[in-house]
Amino acid sequence: MNAEKLPYLLIVEDDRALQKQLRWAFDQYETVTADDRESALAQIRRYQPPVVTMDLGLPPDADSVSEGFRLLEEILNLAPETKVIVLTGQNDRANALRAIALGAYDFFAKPFEVDMLGLTIQRAYRLHELQRENKRLQSMHQPDVLSGLITRDPELLRVCRTIERVAVTDATVLLLGESGTGKELLARAVHDASPRRRERFVAINCAAIPDNLLESELFGYEKGAFTGAARTTPGKIETANNGTLMLDEIGDLPHALQAKLLRFLQERVIERIGGRQEIYVNVRIVCATHQNLKALIAENRFREDLYYRLAEIVVNIPPLRERSGDATLLAHVFVRRFAEDQGRGTMTLREDALKAIESHSWPGNVRELENYIKRAVIMAEGNQITADDVGLPSTRDSDNAVILDLRRARDDAERRVIITALARADGNVVKAAELIGVSRPTLYDLMHRFGLK
Repeated sequence: MNAEKLPYLLIVEDDRALQKQLRWAFDQYETVTADDRESALAQIRRYQPPVVTMDLGLPPDADSVSEGFRLLEEILNLAPETKVIVLTGQNDRANALRAIALGAYDFFAKPFEVDMLGLTIQRAYRLHELQRENKRLQSMHQPDVLSGLITRDPELLRVCRTIERVAVTDATVLLLGESGTGKELLARAVHDASPRRRERFVAINCAAIPDNLLESELFGYEKGAFTGAARTTPGKIETANNGTLMLDEIGDLPHALQAKLLRFLQERVIERIGGRQEIYVNVRIVCATHQNLKALIAENRFREDLYYRLAEIVVNIPPLRERSGDATLLAHVFVRRFAEDQGRGTMTLREDALKAIESHSWPGNVRELENYIKRAVIMAEGNQITADDVGLPSTRDSDNAVILDLRRARDDAERRVIITALARADGNVVKAAELIGVSRPTLYDLMHRFGLK
């Protein structure tokens, strides 16, 4: 078997002789070793091994199991799918049971039979592969509700995972982010991934409707409730019954309506304007705003009790300027989309255009980028879009806080370079490898290391 294709096995053992014995016994794997907690975590981050064998007694106090249990918890937090097989010289059933309770796959007491440990390691790898295949098959049968969101940024990917987890619940979600970051896209994803997906998704912008009309838009009105009320009309809340209601720009909701909305969230009943009958409504609420709601609370412009009703799950969406490589990645997508819409054929971004896009701070985020690219596609004379076609000033402030952790700084720098190269090369791995001066296999290894697809 090619050594490059061998699965990784991490051996955490401070006894060098036993460490060497284990490496020799399990040469069918690509074994990596560590002799303390810090080096073990570094190996986990670097190689992401499916299976780990670890001694509970680790430095600085090898006679105690405290360091081993601490490492076990950190491994399972860092890589939950990793199968950890605990080895202990304590021959202590209580510690073994505690390790299993924390999430260890299995345990062996020293001295152990290498053949038996080998069989357990094989089963652990098999289970790991089966779980990965199960997830892959599940993803094939489930619609990708976030397919409209394009990113390689780790922070936004974490946001996507959060959306996927909370969507299946009925928790109220509060989306916080600057204008143009994709709050409505994420709100729709919450709905589309929820059990309510077959019901209506209703959105209302609280800042776009005059205060005197917003109440009737939200709660509806009875015939004759006011001049012009020619017929009974249900509001947005009632219309979204059994579905999802998005309250966009919730920070602009008038103070008088905040109390009425709070009552609905507590009681789940509404009364139409001019009506006396309470109407029960079963609806999932998703809110969004670009404002700092806690600052509005301090200024008595937003009710604190309403905030805590809305903020069951708070999702902070990073702005485009903080998403490494996403601006050029999205620019390529928009060029293809608008070139097709405008009948311009195949169009590409020239190097100077890519540099201008990378250096801009994008205060309007994705919406601003989309507008600039659409204009550039229309204005470009040929099939190559130049920096002049895009029309951006280079005013980006590139000052960043210094990271004093050298390993983390190196990893962050490498990740940013790879993401930027992939975005500039429009996902072409060969071109990206040429840009950063490495071989294609090396780039694939780096992409795997940083979890980039």
